[in-house]
Amino acid sequence: MGTPEFAVPALQKLIEMQQVVGVVTQPDRPAGRGRQLQPPPVKVAAEAASIPVYQPVSLRREEAAAPLAAWQPEMIVVAAFGQILRPHVLNLPPRGCLNVHASLLPRWRGASPIQHAILAGDAETGISLMQMDVGLDTGPVYVQQAIPIQPDETTATLHDRLAALGGEMLGQYLAGILAGRLIPTPQNDAQATYAPLIKKEAGQIDWTQSGTQIDRHVRAMTPWPGAFTTWQGKMLKVLAAAPLLDTRLPNGPAGQVEAYRDGVVILAGEGGLLLQTIQLAGKRAVSIEEFLRGRPDFIGSQLGV
Repeated sequence: MGTPEFAVPALQKLIEMQQVVGVVTQPDRPAGRGRQLQPPPVKVAAEAASIPVYQPVSLRREEAAAPLAAWQPEMIVVAAFGQILRPHVLNLPPRGCLNVHASLLPRWRGASPIQHAILAGDAETGISLMQMDVGLDTGPVYVQQAIPIQPDETTATLHDRLAALGGEMLGQYLAGILAGRLIPTPQNDAQATYAPLIKKEAGQIDWTQSGTQIDRHVRAMTPWPGAFTTWQGKMLKVLAAAPLLDTRLPNGPAGQVEAYRDGVVILAGEGGLLLQTIQLAGKRAVSIEEFLRGRPDFIGSQLGV
């Protein structure tokens, strides 16, 4: 059971190792400018391997799980499926449901663990293989593997590394879990933190934060929903930037654009943010140097108003 690109390496590893009797994924959704229906990446991978696919709008009702019961799965492996599973699904397979979760549980339970790890400035994150229960990522953990979060890490790059790691860990540990050689350890609920779903409006930059915090925000919101502010009444996306802790920055309100060497720095609540690549609404993405050549009035202006 899975939906986005994150779940594809897990499915591909399962296809190599086990008999995958079926795949459950979200319905096709409209995407792109033409709003054409697009299949989820997991559906594409399943159909390429000639595996039956079931796309329920919801599994809340017991009758919606009838196709799963007909497959008689020994275990259900879940990776970023996108729906809360009820007891009638969790209790269906005799070996239970195994979740491939993109954090070092109990840190960052919830829907957006990758973004929240970057936002918080965590030094590392990882994959947890956990036995699912009725709570939100509260079940006991079989095994975890950590990886460092790089200083320039974005959600896009960290997502891809964690997705690959999830597939590798299934290859390494699934046989032991099925054989009962690995016993899951309960989580320490007192150490739990939560990663609620990132929504589109979360991309808006708060210039009163420090330059370090805004840099994390830009990286966490890349590629979606994108970090954005406003300039002259238009949306301005910040696609790449770097924090600046220079104590000699001029005094000014947060969000003010100042010249800095060959580019610009945006004054923040503490320090600033060096812009590298930006995109004005309706225009293509450009380097800050190219943008300044056509918009010299950018220097001295105020963002976010």
